[in-house]
Amino acid sequence: MSAEKIIRDVESGNISLGIELGSTRIKAVLVTPDFKTIASGSYGWENQLEQGIWTYSLDKIWAGIQASYQAMAAQVQDKYGVTLTKIGSIGVSAMMHGYMAFNQDDQLLVPFRTWRNNITAQAADDLTELFDFNIPQRWSIAHLYQAILNQEDHVKDVAFITTLAGYVHWQLSGRKVVGIGDASGIFPIDSETKTYNQDFLKQFASLKAVRQYLWNIDDILPQVLVAGEPAGELTATGAKLLDVNGNLTAGSVMAPPEGDAGTGMVGTNAVRERTGNISAGTSAFSMVVLDQPMKDVHRDIDMVTTPTGLPVAMVHTNNCSSDINAWVDLFNEFAQAVGVKLSPDDLYGALFNQSTKGDADAGGLLNYSYLSGENITKVTAGRPLFVRTPNSHFNLANFMKTQLYAAFAPLKIGMDILAKEEHIHVDSLIAQGGIFRTPKVGQQILADSLDAPITVMSTAGEGGPWGMAILGFYVTAKKAGESLEDFLDHRVFVNPESTTLNPTEEGVKGADVFIENYKRGLSIETQAVQQLKD
Repeated sequence: MSAEKIIRDVESGNISLGIELGSTRIKAVLVTPDFKTIASGSYGWENQLEQGIWTYSLDKIWAGIQASYQAMAAQVQDKYGVTLTKIGSIGVSAMMHGYMAFNQDDQLLVPFRTWRNNITAQAADDLTELFDFNIPQRWSIAHLYQAILNQEDHVKDVAFITTLAGYVHWQLSGRKVVGIGDASGIFPIDSETKTYNQDFLKQFASLKAVRQYLWNIDDILPQVLVAGEPAGELTATGAKLLDVNGNLTAGSVMAPPEGDAGTGMVGTNAVRERTGNISAGTSAFSMVVLDQPMKDVHRDIDMVTTPTGLPVAMVHTNNCSSDINAWVDLFNEFAQAVGVKLSPDDLYGALFNQSTKGDADAGGLLNYSYLSGENITKVTAGRPLFVRTPNSHFNLANFMKTQLYAAFAPLKIGMDILAKEEHIHVDSLIAQGGIFRTPKVGQQILADSLDAPITVMSTAGEGGPWGMAILGFYVTAKKAGESLEDFLDHRVFVNPESTTLNPTEEGVKGADVFIENYKRGLSIETQAVQQLKD
């Protein structure tokens, strides 16, 4: 697209803005009608462990959103000489699950409880048994019910609960809604009716511990919308909240707010049945769109939905790349100490590429990348741990291969349930995330770990905010009756650039040896949690 065409699109507002609040970065991207990103801005942040709760403050949420928007708008001004005043559609996505509870005066009752917390085990177990449906600890309903079981004082004042994406959307539009994919991390969804499961709502409301409160569960949950439905408009108040410079006008069409799992599916064109995607970042998750119902309830498999409500089997791990990032930061400190300055891409590239020289089984080294607890392996708290024996083959190549294997290990354990117990098969498995920025290295490790072909698209690097901007265009630019699947196939991903790597025989054998050692060594990790207190 020519610069002149981009300028006309920006001036007319024929553009879509995607905002995503990830675990370590808030990002805003501006996308043109040919689905190309023309400007972006980001803001780094980290959750805080306060009184045993992983949280982000409201001040940080808005500081990050505003900084990201300002940086993006400044890029538009610098590159095209245009002040950004009008945006056709806006979509907000964020890390899924968690708990934000408000009173009738719209005041936050307790600090935001993120997906990273492992503090709702009793509630998750009780609700799973009640519904005969897996309720993970991360889900909003698990947090609410645990607060009830804990007899927390704030529960009596609850008037509304939502997710992070739902909260930001509400502040920008005035609408208390969520997209169905994000809603599926609040309360179980009925894919036929495209809303919360009514039988489960009745069962929850009938619980003795719940009946003591004056509120009704139906009334405190956000309304559910599917992709393509308008979810309100940017209000004048929302425009000022988003653009502190005051240039942005109200009226943008708002897409239903989604979770990062949903935008990952859109960003990798994995929303049809028998497609799947993997997002790897601070946490990792795989999403497989089902063409048949699951036979059993599995505590390590979450049942969620696509942004249109199709059932999805989700394997979610709390930990993925954080420990790798910590080790790379350490190597960077060493490089600076000896007078060598490397860009992040060069540093990661050098270390990742070194891993390709390692032994297939990583030389008998082990690593547990647990900055927080990990549900799949039943580890209750974060204790990053590197382990070797006197006979291990300890060198840089094997050390880095161990880091990569360990990042995907919990995901591998969960995916084995789908493949070996449920016999679920997919036609394609597409990966995205920063761990794949170094070409082929992480992609090959993942292919060997899962013993499956892994595809990485060039657009996967755009990430969730780009996927959210596409959902914004789907509201405003779709044709009558055009499904999201067809919109993506026929308009967005017409000629996708991608690479596919197949598992290698040696790599699969090595990954299998590593994972068996990993499972046997979990008792060491558990003891570390028990012995090393915060």
